[in-house]
Amino acid sequence: MSVVAEMDAVGQAELIRRGEVSPEELARVAIDNIEALNPRINAVIHRMFDEGLETARRLHTEGAPTGPLHGVPFLLKDLLAEYAGQPYRAGSRFLDGNVSTQDAELTVRYKAAGLVTLGKTNLPEMAVGPATEPALFGATRNPWNLEFSTGGSSGGAAAAVAAGLVPLAHANDGGGSIRIPASCCGLVGLKPSRGRNPLGPRYGQVWGGLVAEHVVSRSVRDSAAALDATHGPDTGAPYWFPDPPTTYLEATGRLERRLRIAFTEHTYGGNDIHDECRAAVRHAAALCESLGHTVVESRPRIDEDALFDNFTRMLAVAVAATVRDVARIKGRAPRQGEVEPLVWLMAQRGEKISGGEYLTAVQDLHLLSRTVAQFHEDFDVLLTPTLGQPPVRLGSFVTEPGGDPFETRRRMWSFAPFPQLQNATGQPAISLPLHWTPDGLPVGVQAVARLGEEHTLLGLAGQLEAVAPWAHRWPRHSVAGSQPA
Repeated sequence: MSVVAEMDAVGQAELIRRGEVSPEELARVAIDNIEALNPRINAVIHRMFDEGLETARRLHTEGAPTGPLHGVPFLLKDLLAEYAGQPYRAGSRFLDGNVSTQDAELTVRYKAAGLVTLGKTNLPEMAVGPATEPALFGATRNPWNLEFSTGGSSGGAAAAVAAGLVPLAHANDGGGSIRIPASCCGLVGLKPSRGRNPLGPRYGQVWGGLVAEHVVSRSVRDSAAALDATHGPDTGAPYWFPDPPTTYLEATGRLERRLRIAFTEHTYGGNDIHDECRAAVRHAAALCESLGHTVVESRPRIDEDALFDNFTRMLAVAVAATVRDVARIKGRAPRQGEVEPLVWLMAQRGEKISGGEYLTAVQDLHLLSRTVAQFHEDFDVLLTPTLGQPPVRLGSFVTEPGGDPFETRRRMWSFAPFPQLQNATGQPAISLPLHWTPDGLPVGVQAVARLGEEHTLLGLAGQLEAVAPWAHRWPRHSVAGSQPA
């Protein structure tokens, strides 16, 4: 693997600005890595090499580079961030053959930032579930150990970045789908505040406001630079936030005060988790204390069973709505067998939930959000493990036809009991790769801030990255057969 592929996106763009490499040369390095390594991890499910090279050549001839991501190779998750003229399948056999007719606003902003899109990444069907193993494209494998899951739903994006195919990739998060694969693959994964990044023109909100758009990356500054390029409401957006006090990239090195930080080794309901996840958050808490922050063991006191029940009802209705949306795209509704069992069963369950039940679940989640907001009156940041377990083996969340989708959801919740709360509250949350198991699997730590305070998270993350750098880490079970040199 070329040394340039080990650099983060901001570093690659700096090489372009200095004239040491061209966007086309960077694109060709990424293409070579995709061709060499993707057959083993199955992260990229659609190639856009010709389009990407054409974009790279145009960027080179247009004049002086602008912005910290100009000319950087990039991948889009095949969900929400549509690219006109390219396939759009959302991981579903039912949508195979569908082509986007317009760019999403987020795609427009990625293009304006000078990112060079080279393809699309894998995801579970319609983004349902924390494992990336769709029937349409097959499982994506974790670069740290090919027998393990990447997590989901942005598992293809995370595997591609972890393996060094590109330095950052588009991802989205409706129940942890940025943070779960970031934890499983040893990456930085920021879920911004609800409405921070645009969802238009097709959507005002997705899954009732649970979904947020952003990227997975190998460095904090890459996540910050990408947010600088994309944040802000688009025309008709239902939510918006004021601009941060500084750019997000500047915020990574500009935390101007000591923070009051809470941490927990248990789930929100007080349940035990895997010892490696507990060790990860204890390590993070100790690092924060060494940086001069006040650190206290505490967590919001919420009814975790009520959180699970209400979130799962809302998710079931959201999946039913997604299937209806897909039917509008296709021109007809899918039949049983045309979508996978978990999606079919969740959608069927969602169709049976009344409007009154749904709105009561939303109301109860809003009440929970107020409890969490009260907790954050005393604490700037909450640290939790990102997950309740280290990465799991492929096939851990298979749902059989006729099974109980809510039972499958219980198993998924045990794996990821932390990140879904922030989809309900809308808060920003970031997973950081601060711990590895003895057998070399990454374990993420999640930091959560108040609504609209991504700059606080990025400032703390920048400090943690400086004292416990992870950029030197590459998968020990490299997909190339050895650690990149």
